[in-house]
Amino acid sequence: QVQLVESGGGLVQAGASLRLSCAASGSIFRINAMSWYRQAPGMQRELVAAVTSDGNTNYADSVKGRFTISRDNANHTVTLQMNSLKPGDTAVYYCNANVRTRSWNPIRDFWGQGTQVTVSS
Repeated sequence: QVQLVESGGGLVQAGASLRLSCAASGSIFRINAMSWYRQAPGMQRELVAAVTSDGNTNYADSVKGRFTISRDNANHTVTLQMNSLKPGDTAVYYCNANVRTRSWNPIRDFWGQGTQVTVSS
């Protein structure tokens, strides 16, 4: 019904920047919050940043001041600008969207397939 496609991961050195993008497509009536999560090996998936449909943002303490989340409501996209990357940011990053597919349907969570971010020291 709804597909989320991420792009922009890769291997960088500490201190570098990366920009992740996620595009939602399919049966979309409205998207509420859009978020980025990450999961490092052996760790639980954690929220990195979220943005509501009216632009309010929320960040994990570990990324505040370094990462910026933004979205384009018209094109159903969300981006994560990551600056001053650290080895501790190494993880698979997942895009998440809270989507209402029809006006009468409940809101559901959809996930992207994940994109690897590796930061070397």
